[in-house]
Amino acid sequence: MLYQLLFHTVLRHADAETAHRLSFAALRGLSAVPGASDVMTRLLGPRESELTVRAFGRVLPGPLGLAAGFDKNAEGVTGLTALGFGFVEVGTVTAHPQEGNPRPRMFRLVPDRAIVNRMGFNNDGAAAVAERLFAQRLREERGRARHADGGAPFIGVNIGKTKVVPGAEATKDYVASARELAGFADYLVINVSSPNTPGLRALQAVEELRPLLAEVRSTLDSEGHRTLPLLVKIAPDLADADIDAVADLALDLGLDGIIATNTTIGRGGLRSAPERVAAAGAGGLSGAPLRHRSLEVLRRLRARVGDRLVLVAVGGIETPHDAWERVRAGATLVQGYTGLVYGGPLWPRRMHKGLTRLLRAAGYASVNDAVGTGASDTAGH
Repeated sequence: MLYQLLFHTVLRHADAETAHRLSFAALRGLSAVPGASDVMTRLLGPRESELTVRAFGRVLPGPLGLAAGFDKNAEGVTGLTALGFGFVEVGTVTAHPQEGNPRPRMFRLVPDRAIVNRMGFNNDGAAAVAERLFAQRLREERGRARHADGGAPFIGVNIGKTKVVPGAEATKDYVASARELAGFADYLVINVSSPNTPGLRALQAVEELRPLLAEVRSTLDSEGHRTLPLLVKIAPDLADADIDAVADLALDLGLDGIIATNTTIGRGGLRSAPERVAAAGAGGLSGAPLRHRSLEVLRRLRARVGDRLVLVAVGGIETPHDAWERVRAGATLVQGYTGLVYGGPLWPRRMHKGLTRLLRAAGYASVNDAVGTGASDTAGH
């Protein structure tokens, strides 16, 4: 309630990117206080036995993670884990540092509980992020960044194409980032689906995507990271036939998973005033309006790949029911971003508590037991 009051009286009237930066800085400052992150984790972290989930050869304390885009530079993994996220995906990281698109570049559509962003992969570059992740690992080893159960934070790293790199050199660019960051990631994501880097989404075409993914996988294998899970993140705006083609490619290349989905360039069915939507301009739309299409994509992927890949659901996940719907549709893990912005710092705890109630009501002992049990549904029930 306090956060909602703060959001509606203060934060919603501030520039969205500025509000994000200030709130994130406050979280990092709090988690840096000796002992604070341990206390937060005990209070907010997933602790119900039903929430434990097996994915990528590991057991995570809960299925809800933070999607890429929130912590672009791996600056706040400890604090974000302490909020209760079962895992954190940092990035998107590019091989070279870049400032991203001109500001303003992030806008809230409050009536829709949505965000439009055209950040443009602003980040410090792969080398700088690798240094931070190395420092994070040292802190873990010294016992200052632990889950309540003693395990280290589970960290995914999302990589994308540097804007100034020509499309013909995209594979080389991704390989450079993968080589730099692989040693510090629990899984690696190839992001070819952001709408904010010119030409990036063209890489989702199978004829472009196959050599890119194959080269990254080959590089990881040859440099001692054969067991590092590799995933691809796709857009909700793909045609169904293209979704099937990416799914088949992922199976053919032996990928470990698919993240569905990134933001959408669509603007249909919004409640916000048309002039407000127009003022936000181009960019990717995230939040509640993405829920239906993201779920459709997930169900299509599950029908295509079954349980042979780990499916990670993201897009319009705001309530425990949303997360439960995605699990039953075939997602082993779920992610949020906009839900946190509108729900506040207690949102991960509320999500996990609600999901626990749903699991117990349905008689499942764990998340894994429920994955895909509603995959044949045609509507969210």
